[in-house]
Amino acid sequence: MTLPAFTLSAAGKTLNEVAVTGKKSYVQQKIDRTVVNVGALISNTGANALEVLSKTPGVQIDADGNITFKGKNGVMVMIDDKPTYLSAANLATYLRSLPSSALDQIELMDNPPAKYDAAGNAGVINIKTKKNTTRGFNAVATASWGRGVYGRTDESINLNYRIDKVNFFANVAYNNQKTYRRLEIDRIFFDDNGNQTSSLKDISYFRPSSNNTNVKAGVDYFLSPKTTWGVVFTGTISHDHDSSPVNSLLYGQGGGLDSTIQTLNTSTGKFTSKGVNLNFTHKFDSTGRAFTFDLDYIRDISGSNQRFVNNTYLPDGTLTNLQIITDNLPSVINIYSAKADYSRPLKGKAKFEAGIKSSYVNTDNAANYFNLINNVSTVDYNNTNRFIYKENINAAYVNFNKAFGRFSIQTGLRAENTNGNGHQLGNAQRPDSSFVKHYTNLFPTAYLSYNIDTAGHNVLVASYGRRIGRPSYGNLNPFTFFVDKFTYFSGNPFLKPQFTDDYKLAYSFKSLFTIALAYNRTTDVHNETIHKDGNVFISTTGNIGVQKTLDFSISSNLQPAKWWTINLYAEVYNNKYQGAFYSGYLNQSKTTFSANGNNQFTISKTWSAEISGFYNTSGAYGQFVSIPTGMLNAAVQKKVLNNKGTIKLSVRDVLKSFSPSGTITNIAGATATYHNFLDTQVGTLAFTYSFGKLTNTPAKRSTGGAESEQGRAH
Repeated sequence: MTLPAFTLSAAGKTLNEVAVTGKKSYVQQKIDRTVVNVGALISNTGANALEVLSKTPGVQIDADGNITFKGKNGVMVMIDDKPTYLSAANLATYLRSLPSSALDQIELMDNPPAKYDAAGNAGVINIKTKKNTTRGFNAVATASWGRGVYGRTDESINLNYRIDKVNFFANVAYNNQKTYRRLEIDRIFFDDNGNQTSSLKDISYFRPSSNNTNVKAGVDYFLSPKTTWGVVFTGTISHDHDSSPVNSLLYGQGGGLDSTIQTLNTSTGKFTSKGVNLNFTHKFDSTGRAFTFDLDYIRDISGSNQRFVNNTYLPDGTLTNLQIITDNLPSVINIYSAKADYSRPLKGKAKFEAGIKSSYVNTDNAANYFNLINNVSTVDYNNTNRFIYKENINAAYVNFNKAFGRFSIQTGLRAENTNGNGHQLGNAQRPDSSFVKHYTNLFPTAYLSYNIDTAGHNVLVASYGRRIGRPSYGNLNPFTFFVDKFTYFSGNPFLKPQFTDDYKLAYSFKSLFTIALAYNRTTDVHNETIHKDGNVFISTTGNIGVQKTLDFSISSNLQPAKWWTINLYAEVYNNKYQGAFYSGYLNQSKTTFSANGNNQFTISKTWSAEISGFYNTSGAYGQFVSIPTGMLNAAVQKKVLNNKGTIKLSVRDVLKSFSPSGTITNIAGATATYHNFLDTQVGTLAFTYSFGKLTNTPAKRSTGGAESEQGRAH
C-alpha cells in the first residue's frame, strides 16, 4: 500500500519552568569505603568537626577527644587526603576548631586500598573540606551562635572565582568557644593481702576557652584541557586558656579524712600550623590514563605555659604543704613529603595504578620544669627534658582492578621502609640517650565483588588488608606531663609498631542496606595504660599484647514515605585483649552493641526537620571498661530569600545523656572508676547564605601527598 507523505506543521507552545532538584544521601556505600555527606544532616550545622565525627557511623569519641573506629584505637585521620601530623590532644583541638560549614564529606575506610598509606591499624577517616570550582564568582557564608554552659560562635566563608584558565578558591573560618567538663575519679588502694589501706577522690573542673582561625586558599591553573597545576596554602592559629581546679580528698585506712589537696592548674597555649602543597595533573588521553604528583611542606609550632599550685590541708584546715611548679613546653615539627601516582586503564574493564612516596619528619620538643620556692625558681632536672625525633618513610605500591562478568577484583601491594632516630638530650643530672629503628614491611590488599543478579541489586564483597600503626611522635616522647599531684602522663620511647590483619565479608541490596562480618587481629597493640607509683597514677601508651575483634554490622537507607528518610547503622562487636601487663597478665573481653541513626523529615518546600542519635552499651578497651551512654539530637531548618538563605536551629544532646564513664582494671594494688560530666547539651542558631553566579562544575581533583605522617606529630 502506498500512502501520501505525512506533513508536520510547527506550533508555538510555552512551557513552564522545569526545576530539577536532588538530595544527597547521608551515607553512600562503595567497594572500599563508606562516604558520609556532612551537609545532609541539619544537626551538623553549627557543630565542629569533632562533634560531626561523633555522629558518624562506627565512630566513637571519648571525653578527651580520642577517636575509635569500629571498636578499635589507632585510626588515621586525614584532611583532604593529607595526614594531620598531630598528637591525639592536638588533633582533638584542631578538629574542635574546624567548623562543620567547611566540611564536605567524611570517608570511612576500615580496609583502605594500596594507594593509601598503610598507617592506621583501625583504618582511615578522610575528612574532605569544601572546594568549589564552578565558573564565575560564588560564595557561601555561614554564621552561628550556640549556647551550652557557655556561649560559642562560628563564622566561615567559602569563596571561589574561576575565569578562563584560572580558578581561585579560599575558605576562612573563625570560632570562639568555651566548654565545661567535670571529671570525678575514685581510687581505692590495697596492701599485698588485699586489705584496703587508703582511698582518694579527685574532682576536677575544666573550663577551656579558645579562639581558632583556619584558612585554606589556593589556585588551579589549567595549562591545557589535559594539564593542570595547582598550589594550596593552609594555616591554623589557635589560642587557648584553661583554669582547672582540682579537689583531692585523701582518706585513711578506716575511711576517715586524712588530708585535702587543692590544686589550681592554669595554662595558656598557642598552636600554629602552616602548609603549602604543589600539585600537578596530566591526562594523557580520554581513556583516563593520568599522572599526578604532590609536594608538601608543613610546619607546626605549639607551646604552652602552665602553673601548678598544690595546697595540702589537714582536716581542720591547717595548711601543711605548699608546692608551686611552673613549666613551658615548646614544640616544633617540620614535615616534607613527595609522591607521584600513575593510572592506566586497560582493555577488558581493567585498570592499573602505581605510585611512590617519600616523607621526612623532624620534631623538636622540650619540657622545661621549675620549682618555685619563696619566689625563687629552680630547675627541676627530674622532669626537664628535650627530645628530638627524625623519621624517613619510603613507599611504593601497585594496584590492579578488573571486572569480568559478574565479578570484580581489586588487588594491591604496598611496601614501606621506615627509618627512625630518637635523641633524648641530657641535663645536669641525666645523661643523653638515643635509639635507632629500621624496618621494611609489605602490606597486601584484596577485594572481590560478585553481583548475585544481572541487575547488580544484590552484591557480595570479600576483602583482606594488612596495616601498621606506628607510634605517634608524642607517645615516643619520654616527657612527664602533670594533671594534678596524683595524676601524670608520660611518653614511652620503647614503643613498637602494631600490625593488624583485617578480614571482611559484606552483602548489599541496592542502596537500601548492607550487612558485614569483619574479623581483625592486632599484635603489639597500642593502648593507654595506667600503673601506679605510690599514690600517683601514671598514664602512658604501651604495647599490651594481642587484640582480637569480631564485628557484625548493618546499615540501611530507608524511605517509609516521600517526606521521611531514615538512615540506620548498628553493630555488635567483641573486643578481646591478651598479653603481658604491669599487674601480670591482661585477659579482658567484652561484647558491645552500638547504634547510630537519623530521621529526616520534609515538611514543605521550605521547611525540614531532623531527629538523630546514638547509643553504646558497655565496652572493653584495654584496661578500660566503659558504661553505656548515648545522645539524642534534634534540628529544624527553614529556607529563605528565594532559597539562597537557610536558617537552622539545632539542639545536641537533648536529654543530656552523654556522660563517658567507666572502670580502670588491672592496676596492681588499686581499683579506680571515672565519671565525666560534659558540656554537650548545646543549642545552636545558624544562618547560611549563598551568592554569586553558578554555571558548570568541573570534576574535583584530589591533592596532597602527606597521607600518614601528620596524624602522628608531637
